[in-house]
Amino acid sequence: MNFRDKSVIFFATGGFIGNIPFAPGTFGTILGLPLCFFLSKTELPLGVFLAVILIAFAILIAHHAEKILKKNDPGCIIIDEIAGLVVTFIGLKFDITSAIAGFIIFRFFDILKPFPIRFLEKKVPGGAGVVIDDIMAGVYSNLVLRVLLFTLL
Repeated sequence: MNFRDKSVIFFATGGFIGNIPFAPGTFGTILGLPLCFFLSKTELPLGVFLAVILIAFAILIAHHAEKILKKNDPGCIIIDEIAGLVVTFIGLKFDITSAIAGFIIFRFFDILKPFPIRFLEKKVPGGAGVVIDDIMAGVYSNLVLRVLLFTLL
């Protein structure tokens, strides 16, 4: 494996955290929390811009990682969880309460994959297919978290 391939796998697996043999998606989501904290400190337009850049990067990295690993959507790729979690917190405050709630809500949607999440995951090929389900889970999570934060907390 050359340096480029090793770099792709490093980013795709979140610094090899995705290689943890149990619950790599959960650990990938935890890895995304500090990034969400830092993005919450930016103005909304910059945060959205950086999230879009991250999503594009995640698609590119996931696409190349699938080719290197010769598998479709292998569980060790966790950059998609990081991107999905970022979407969960776009435009919302980030504190201990929202972090815990957002984490739980995102994992719920990422695991359950309600319509159209599972459909998109199966129908969209390549890196976009790896990432799209987590982005949609992030959108659902953002909406639910937004309602919770504005009505209950």
